[in-house]
Amino acid sequence: MGQALPYVNNLQIKSIEKGKPKMNNKELQITATKVRKGIVEAVHSAKSGHPGGSLSAADMFTYLYFEEMNIDPKNPKDPNRDRFVLSKGHTAPGLYSTLANRGFFPVEDLKTLRKLGSYLQGHPCMTETPGVDMSTGSLGQGVSAAVGMALAAKLNGDSYRVYALTGDGEIQEGQIWEAFMFAGAKGIDNLTVVIDNNGLQIDGKIDDVCSPYPIDKKLEAFNFNTICIDGHDFDQIRDAFAKAKECKGKPTAIIMKTTKGKGVSYMENQAGWHGKAPSDEEYEQAMKELDEQLAKYEAEV
Repeated sequence: MGQALPYVNNLQIKSIEKGKPKMNNKELQITATKVRKGIVEAVHSAKSGHPGGSLSAADMFTYLYFEEMNIDPKNPKDPNRDRFVLSKGHTAPGLYSTLANRGFFPVEDLKTLRKLGSYLQGHPCMTETPGVDMSTGSLGQGVSAAVGMALAAKLNGDSYRVYALTGDGEIQEGQIWEAFMFAGAKGIDNLTVVIDNNGLQIDGKIDDVCSPYPIDKKLEAFNFNTICIDGHDFDQIRDAFAKAKECKGKPTAIIMKTTKGKGVSYMENQAGWHGKAPSDEEYEQAMKELDEQLAKYEAEV
């Protein structure tokens, strides 16, 4: 049915869990490419799904789960773990591929995406899928849940941090801004919201549909610490999260400029790939391109 999916090197995972030096940029690029392969594999197998926004966020997913967050695949409900909320829940293939490569469940299970009886459905479900902290899918609601989790940590004196990923199309929803206003007003500084600014939504360009710009200035007005980065540059991603942890008294918003469909040439910057699966021929081309990228990165290590 398809090519075998590669696992992340076990030594890399062990070094993360034991607190040893974490991945360098090349290792992160290798892992992100494997995550992208998993996305394409899952969506092709399901014959449906959302590859565009999953691919644009693959580098951020990778950094969060392999470098940033305090998590343990062997203990996914650890009360001291950091929490992640995928507010744009339709990009579940990206989250699933990351969780699988991180060791929460077998990579081969990605092929069961959206199939009857599978625990990997079209949107994340916290009661069925290991590593999922919040059930999401109805756009505009995930940031509110993340704010509540972060506030709970504050009230209980817990040290965990909360991360949420939303999209630049999703922030057209009003409830998002209610959550932003509350988080800023209460100074919830253990919350980091990442906005995937790939410039496209299902109907086309976000600034043609309902422009959210300037995103950074609006969030600054809501008492957020705002950081604008290239969402495909691991140095910038690393620096942004370091600054988020250093910031006290304000939540942080990382606004990452990305390319929708990143890594698959014919999907890049194409709104039509927001929510459809590749044909067999398109699948083979995508996997060939990703394999070539993977070989290039591995040769540079």
